Amino acid sequence: MTSDRTALLHELEAFGTANDSRVDAQSSKMLNITPDTGQFLAMLVRLRRPARILEVGTSNGYSTIWLADAASACGAVVETIERDPGKIELARDNFCRAGVADVITQIEGEASTVLATTADETYEFIFLDSKRTEYAAWWPDLRRILRPGGLVVCDNATSHPQEFVEFNEIVARTPEMATVLVPIGKGELLIQDQRAIEQVTP
Repeated sequence: MTSDRTALLHELEAFGTANDSRVDAQSSKMLNITPDTGQFLAMLVRLRRPARILEVGTSNGYSTIWLADAASACGAVVETIERDPGKIELARDNFCRAGVADVITQIEGEASTVLATTADETYEFIFLDSKRTEYAAWWPDLRRILRPGGLVVCDNATSHPQEFVEFNEIVARTPEMATVLVPIGKGELLIQDQRAIEQVTP
């Protein structure tokens, strides 16, 4: 992480906090992850070294920059979905300022539509930071586009546990998935597809 990139992340963190305390409309809030969550995501990417990363919920690009910094270190790319044109433009500017635009592809649209039209086993790493009550409906596609051995990380698992009830139940009924709840930031739910692990077990 360069000093300039770190300074920008501090700037975006402060901007997000000030913005979210000032505006009332949920759609106008940045709702950024916490800095320790950013560090955690970056560490996961560096350890797992995925080729393709998907983020659902770009906002102003704060979390995307954390992912992209780690992705650039291991030759990976990040694709990020956002439906708000204003936030897409804001994130685009921030990616250029951070010097990570070359490893990021922005996708404008509804996550449900994008996920439904994505090819099977496309991503090794998926980060969900979007409308949590939709995750259960997205699960069949999330499972389908995740490669064997891949990882799904969900933010806000402890800050909004009631919104994860149905999703947790559906994931628990998926035999090849293992889960762990990590008490970092607002709570990170990790879901690992163990199919590849099971194939190499004696």
